[in-house]
Amino acid sequence: MKTFNKRARFDYKLEGDRFETGLVLSGGEAKAVRTGHTDLSQSVARVLNGEVWLINANIPVLGAKNYNSTRSRKLLLHKFEILSIATKMKQRKLTLVPLSLYNKGRLIKLKLALGKPKRKFEKRQAIKAKDIEREIAKELRVS
Repeated sequence: MKTFNKRARFDYKLEGDRFETGLVLSGGEAKAVRTGHTDLSQSVARVLNGEVWLINANIPVLGAKNYNSTRSRKLLLHKFEILSIATKMKQRKLTLVPLSLYNKGRLIKLKLALGKPKRKFEKRQAIKAKDIEREIAKELRVS
């Protein structure tokens, strides 16, 4: 099952760099990911003490009552990838944004991208441009 972060392309201007990472999950979390019970819309990844962490991703354990579903989860990357991400984030003031969570064989992978947060007026411009494109496409279909 593949879960997308639908807010990522709306909230961030994504740069060209994409990274595929592994996740450290418990058994119940892995089952929830495989069944598609995940939400990445409010999540972000950060580099802390030489490690990359996924923060605020909602991955509930099925059937568990006293469990924090938005806990921070460690991401698995090579050391040189972590160093390059950290330097790019500092130099260009970028954010690590999770794009999708998916299965690759029996492993669970997370796709990350570097992006710069959009401002409110940029988001409004994107909505207006989409509406105009939608109206033009509608007129072309009608005529």
